[in-house]
Amino acid sequence: MTRTFLLFTLLSCAVPLLAAQLQEAPAPLPPDPRFKSDILLIVSHPDDETAIGSWLARAVYDLHKRVAILYLNRGEGGGNSFGNEQSSAMGAIREIEVRRAAAAFGIDLLWFLDGQDTPGQDLMHSLTNWGHGENLERIVRLIRLTRPEMIITWLPHYGAGENHGDHQASGILAVEAFDMAGDPTRFPAQIVPPRERADINNFTEGLQPWQPKKLYFFSDVSHPLPSTGPAFNVHEISPSQKVPYYELAARLHLPHLTQGDVAETALAAQESGDYSAFAEWISGFKLIFGKAVVPCAPSGDLFEGIKEGPLPFVQVRGYQPHPNAGIALELGGLFAFYRDFWRAHEIEAIEILLKPEVMINAGGYLHIPLLLINNTSESVQVELRAQIPEGWRNVAGEALYTLPAGAVRPVQTFFFAPERTNPSGETILWNAKVGERTAGSVSMQVFLAEWTLPQ
Repeated sequence: MTRTFLLFTLLSCAVPLLAAQLQEAPAPLPPDPRFKSDILLIVSHPDDETAIGSWLARAVYDLHKRVAILYLNRGEGGGNSFGNEQSSAMGAIREIEVRRAAAAFGIDLLWFLDGQDTPGQDLMHSLTNWGHGENLERIVRLIRLTRPEMIITWLPHYGAGENHGDHQASGILAVEAFDMAGDPTRFPAQIVPPRERADINNFTEGLQPWQPKKLYFFSDVSHPLPSTGPAFNVHEISPSQKVPYYELAARLHLPHLTQGDVAETALAAQESGDYSAFAEWISGFKLIFGKAVVPCAPSGDLFEGIKEGPLPFVQVRGYQPHPNAGIALELGGLFAFYRDFWRAHEIEAIEILLKPEVMINAGGYLHIPLLLINNTSESVQVELRAQIPEGWRNVAGEALYTLPAGAVRPVQTFFFAPERTNPSGETILWNAKVGERTAGSVSMQVFLAEWTLPQ
């Protein structure tokens, strides 16, 4: 018997023996069930959740849904109606206020990111202060951890009243995260399984991709919106609690003592028993349908079409350039950004909710960015002029601009408003002319208030 034949015989005999010694591998651990949510609310500041308090009351008490809330900052930049504490100290207070508020509904899944509260109307300022990419990664992580069926957030649109840069920034980040969390190539270290789960020093996170199913918005714009979304009457009686939903919503408001009428209006209603003013105030907050990856009607019930469980990742369109023909004048800055953003993320239906508008202080300074576009093969000179209402003063922007072939030129225009309030709004109109020919025009409705956030 040769040595090779002997070795082959021994190995052949050993195979069944080795197979008999193998043990069945343990089943993989499922995602941590303690953090599974039905609704993930992504907002900017402690007290933002009060805007949809009646909706949350219905979801928690009568639909028996689990709610998680993500706050992108602690609201340390606002005013304090209750005490002298400000800045970081007030941020610490506001975190406790909102934890007490959420506890009234039994909501214990609350997270806080470390974005800096940025009171103002500039979306880009908020995103810069927060760290856009870093916070996007954190939001995607929490979506994968909480695995929500839907996300509710601030409306990513600019309007009179809904012009807080932080509100818009939270809406932008929520939309981006909605479209990324199910993609395993986005922030991949979050979804790589750990090498030794029970050992120390694991650097990958062991989460799973998660595709949320529905996206809704809400807004505190200063006038009604022609929104499509689920119908809900805050005067309805909760079947389980036997009181109107507006009365349940007041429980979310009461702990926010640093935030003026957020708590004061609810407290006055509770003490007097007259909730009429409070109910009218909160009934203005409607849910606006953003999009869904399951079959449902925009005006259908909140959970219409939702079946619990994971879905395959749904790819969105992404950015698509849409060049203008010839010479054009458009609103620039965040207005131009939003036009591209809505289309890229397939939420362009919200564009029609608001025409271009802004709210500033009476006597205040107004800045409106424009774009001059030359999509021709020749250089042209464009004359830009503004028509302004009586009492306004044009500071800068009117000029003769040379546009090379194929050029897009940002133009900054500035005005001083008159010392008057005007809740109905006043219109500024810009015209661009090439010679005697009008090349384009845009307009902006400007609401003049006694006080609003700085632009």
